Amino acid sequence: MLFKLSYKNIKKSMKDYAIYFFTLILGVAIFYVFNAIESQTVMMKVTSSTREIIELMTNMLSGVSVFVSFILGFLIIYASRFLIKRRNKEFGIYLTLGMSKRKISLILFFETILIGLLSLVIGLILGVLLSQLMSILVANMFEADMTNFTFVFSEDAMIKTFIYFGIMYLLVMIFNTIQISKCKLIDLIYSSKKSEKIKIKNSFLCIIIFIISSILLGYAYYKVTSGVNSIASPREILTIMAIGAVTTFLIFWSLSGLILKLVMSMKKVYYKGLNSFILRQVSSKINTTVFSMTIICLMLFVTICVLSSSLSIKNSMTANLKELAPVDILLSKTRNIPMEFANDYGYNADQIEDSYDTIDETLQKLGIQEDEYLTDQVNLYYYIEENLTLESTLGKALKQAKKTYPSLDYQSPEVIVKLSDYNKVAQLYGNKTYQLKEDEYMIIADLDSMVKLRNEGLKENTIITIDGKNYHPKYQECQDGFIEMSSNHINAGILVVPDTAIDIKEDSSQIEKEFLIANYKAETEEEKQEIEEIFTKSDYQGMEEKVLLGGNTKLSIYEASVGLGALVTFIGLYLGIIFLISSAAILALKELSESTDNKERFCMLRKIGTDEKMIHKALFWQIAIFFAFPLILAMIHSFFGIQFCSFILETFGEEKMLASVGMTAIFLIVIYGGYFILTYYCSKNIIKEK
Repeated sequence: MLFKLSYKNIKKSMKDYAIYFFTLILGVAIFYVFNAIESQTVMMKVTSSTREIIELMTNMLSGVSVFVSFILGFLIIYASRFLIKRRNKEFGIYLTLGMSKRKISLILFFETILIGLLSLVIGLILGVLLSQLMSILVANMFEADMTNFTFVFSEDAMIKTFIYFGIMYLLVMIFNTIQISKCKLIDLIYSSKKSEKIKIKNSFLCIIIFIISSILLGYAYYKVTSGVNSIASPREILTIMAIGAVTTFLIFWSLSGLILKLVMSMKKVYYKGLNSFILRQVSSKINTTVFSMTIICLMLFVTICVLSSSLSIKNSMTANLKELAPVDILLSKTRNIPMEFANDYGYNADQIEDSYDTIDETLQKLGIQEDEYLTDQVNLYYYIEENLTLESTLGKALKQAKKTYPSLDYQSPEVIVKLSDYNKVAQLYGNKTYQLKEDEYMIIADLDSMVKLRNEGLKENTIITIDGKNYHPKYQECQDGFIEMSSNHINAGILVVPDTAIDIKEDSSQIEKEFLIANYKAETEEEKQEIEEIFTKSDYQGMEEKVLLGGNTKLSIYEASVGLGALVTFIGLYLGIIFLISSAAILALKELSESTDNKERFCMLRKIGTDEKMIHKALFWQIAIFFAFPLILAMIHSFFGIQFCSFILETFGEEKMLASVGMTAIFLIVIYGGYFILTYYCSKNIIKEK
C-alpha cells in the first residue's frame, strides 16, 4: 500500500522532481565518466612513460572522487530538504487522516529508493555513452593511437558509482526520517502562509558596512594583482581568501538593505508594473538568501578560476612545445665543482672528479659514440664571474626591486654566455641572432616576472664589470630567448657578452655548466625512440653514481607536458563541472521552494486582475535576479582571481587564456543558464492556476 502510494506520488509529482532528478542523473553520469577513464585508456597505444602518467591521473581522479562524493552528498541532502518542504501540506493531510510519522517516513524511504534506482540507471546509461566521447578526448590529449578502439563499459566505475551513491541515498533516508519526526501538524498545514518578516535595515549602517567591505575587497584585489609579489607566505594567501569570503557576505548583506530602500525611494520605478511585488518577493526571505548567495557566489568564483586556469595550462603547454623544445636532445653537465662543495651539495668523490671532464669525455666513459647517433651538434658553456650578481646587474633599480620581490636572492651569481655560442644555439633553435660591440652586453630572458624586473635595470643603463672591463647594455629591455629546453618559459635571465670578454680555457673554474645540443640521426619515430633509450637509460653500465650527466629530450618534454596538461585539465573539469552543477542546483531548488511558498500570492494577483503575461514576467525577473546576483559578483572576483592564477602559472604561458575563459563561459551558459531556464519553467508549473 505504502509502496503503491510512493509510486503514485513520484508519477504525479515528476514535474516538481524535475530539477532534483536532472541533478541526480548528471551527478551519476559525470561520476561514472571520470572514474571510467582508466578502462578507456587500456586500449590506447602509448609509451611506457605516458602509461605511468595515465595511471597517476586515474589514481588522482579516484581521490578527487571522494571529495566530489561529499559535495554531491551535501547537494542531495539539501535537495531533499526542499522537496520535503514542498510537500508540507501533503504530509499534514496524511497526519490529519491518522497516518503515523513512521509510515510517512516509509513513503519517503520508498520514494528515495525509486528515484535513486531510476537516476542511477539513466545516469549510468548516459555516463556510458558520454564515456565513449571521453575516450576520444583522452586519446586526443595524449595523442594516442586509437586504431583498436572498441566500445568500453567499466565495471569498476559502475560498482564505485553504485557504492558511493548508495551511501548518499542512505544518508538521505536517515535525514528524511529525522526531519519528519520533528514535524508538527500545525506547522505542516500552515507553512505556506508563513513568511519571513522583512526587516528594514538601518541605511546608515548598511552604507558604512558596504564602504568598509568594498575597501577591504579592493585591498584583496590589489594584493592578488599589482601587489602579488609582496605576498611572502601561503598563510598570507589564506588571509586574503578569508577577507574575500567575509567581504562577499557583508556586501550581499549591506546591498540587501540598501537596494530595497533605494528602489522604494524611486517611485516611478517601484510602482511600475509589478516591480513592487518582485522586490518584495526578493526581500521576503532576505536572511537566508544572503548566506546562500555568498556560498553560491564563492562556488561560482572557484568554478570560473579552476576551469579557466586548467584549460589554459593545457593549451599553453601544447602551444609552447614546438617553440621551447626545437631539437631532439640537450645534454647538460655541472662543471668544476670545488672539493669544499662536496658535503654541502651531496656530491661524491667520483662525481667531483667527473665534473672536470667534458661531456664528450663522459660519453666516452659510458661507451656512447655520440657521432654515431647525433647530428647538428653545438657545445655551449655557462660562465660565472665572482662579483657579478643579480644585485649588480640591477643597479639603481635594486631598491625598488627589493620592495617588489623581497624574497628573491639578489646575491646569486649571474649566468654568462659567449655571443658566438649563443648565436650557434639560436640558429639551431630557429631564433634571432645578435651582434655586440666590444663594450656591450645584452640579457636573454622569457620568464615574464623576471623580464619586467631586469628591464628596470636595463633602463637605468646599468654598467657591469667582467675581468676589470666595463660593459653597458645594448638594449633597454630583455631580448626573448632561451638555451635550456623545457615545456615552460623558465629562463630568468642570461647575460650574453662579446667573445673577448671570456678569454679562458675550457678547464677553467669559471665554467659552471656545459651543454651539448643536437638532433638525432634518425628518419622515423621508431629510430628516434631507439636513440632516445641509449641516451636516457637509467643504468649507464653501473656508472650512474659516478657521472653528472643529465639533460632533457624533446620526446620526454613532450610526453611530460601532454601528461601534466591532461592531468590538470581532467581534474579541473571534474571539480569545475561539479561545483557549477552544485551551485546552480542549490539556487534552483531554493527558487522552487520560494515559488511553492509564494503560490497563494500569485493567486492573489490573478484575483485582482493581473494577466498571466505580467505574472510570468514577474516570476522571470524574480528568478533572474536571484541567479544574476551571485554570478555578477563571482565574475568580478574572477577577473582578479584569474590574474592571480596567471601570475602563479606564468611559466606555462598565457597564450590561450582568452580561449580558456571563452570555454568557461560556454560551460556557464549551458549549465548555469540551463538550470535557470529549467527553474523558470518548473516554477511556472508550480504557480499556475489549477
